[in-house]
Amino acid sequence: MKEKVIAVFDVGKTNKKVILFDYNLKPLSETEEKFAETIDDDGFPCDDIGHIERWIRESIVKLIRSDKYDLTAINFATYGATMVYLDAEGKRVTPVYNYLKPMDDRLPERIYRKYGGQDEFCRRTASPALGMLNSGMQIVWLRHEKGESYSRVRYILHFPQYLSFLLTGKIYSEHTSIGCHTALWDFDNMAYHPWVRDEGIVLPEPADVGTLEEVEIEGKKILVGIGIHDSSSSLAPYFSSSKGKFLLISTGTWCINMNPFNTEILTAGQLDHDCLCYLSIAKQPVMSSRLFLGNLHETAVRKLSDYFKTKPDHYKTVRPNRKLVEICKARSAESRFFFDMLPYSRELRGKPDFFVFNSFQEGYHQLMVELTELTSEAIDLVIPENDDTENIYITGGFSANHLFRKLISTSYPKKKVYTSEILNATALGAALVILRTINPGPDPVLNLGLRQC
Repeated sequence: MKEKVIAVFDVGKTNKKVILFDYNLKPLSETEEKFAETIDDDGFPCDDIGHIERWIRESIVKLIRSDKYDLTAINFATYGATMVYLDAEGKRVTPVYNYLKPMDDRLPERIYRKYGGQDEFCRRTASPALGMLNSGMQIVWLRHEKGESYSRVRYILHFPQYLSFLLTGKIYSEHTSIGCHTALWDFDNMAYHPWVRDEGIVLPEPADVGTLEEVEIEGKKILVGIGIHDSSSSLAPYFSSSKGKFLLISTGTWCINMNPFNTEILTAGQLDHDCLCYLSIAKQPVMSSRLFLGNLHETAVRKLSDYFKTKPDHYKTVRPNRKLVEICKARSAESRFFFDMLPYSRELRGKPDFFVFNSFQEGYHQLMVELTELTSEAIDLVIPENDDTENIYITGGFSANHLFRKLISTSYPKKKVYTSEILNATALGAALVILRTINPGPDPVLNLGLRQC
């Protein structure tokens, strides 16, 4: 007898995965793809959406024909800040533009001026001014820069909802995709910001993230979710199974520090330092801060490796050395080596002189001391004055970094710091939200893979 499974398409910027879960949310199968980027109509790199669409369809057909699995439901988790524009027939009007694409600053400034200035607008939408990373401003950009294309747009979807649309043909929005630095959501009134209506932009009202549509594919009836934003999806398992209040430190290319228990209103200072609010699966604000941790680490390690002539992954062999940590902390207290001493420094110095280090190991200790200081600065931004969170969970790539774990633990001696080894936490959250609709009742007991540092 074939086993009933939920398939989740986890679409990241780098990796695209399809993960199968049983009804106890145990992962049964995982396949991963990396697709080469293409270019948009301006020659700027972007995801090859045609390739992604074919991969999804072919993967589903393969699963339906499987002798081992009974595919019953599908959901999608994707990166945010990405819009898809459809015409009246549901056909894509444009490429899927990259959120790193540059934008003329004057376009959002016009909106800011009309609604209380940049500080007030950003506070109310809980979105730092980030150009195309504010996906609502992508709509303004398209109308201004590509009027002919915009004139053909009938429906506007965030990326997770577009992938769901490919199967269901239904137009949806949901809170996690809207509430992630989009500049679309009014956190004061928990509705679309008035600028959306005033600019004549028509967006679907958000539905519950557990919404399902039944479709028939290859003669088989399957339930399809409406998709979820990946950061909010990765948080969902912790709401389900964590004991006590927590901070989630999700590491990778970006380090996203999420505090679901900070109810304070974002300040202008926090916004200036790249804080924002996500919306959780329960439609509640999640105060968060960001740091380009993985990118900074990768760039600095490459320079260190070139200087000391080590293999690119040699840093993985480095173990915490107490004496080196003390030396590097003392050096950093006087003058950081990799970064400026300015608060909230975010850029690597151009040409560091590595001769001051006796070894790669010392240089790497210095890098991690400074990166952890930057990470702690970012974490502190989302910790309220009356803080009662008990636990810190570190997930993602840096949870396997011995130095990072050790340094974060010593930075927060009054909290219990754990690594959390949930394989495919993002996909697990996407499966969890639709399983609740399929099988109402208590959630399965999830193993968060906690290991105290």
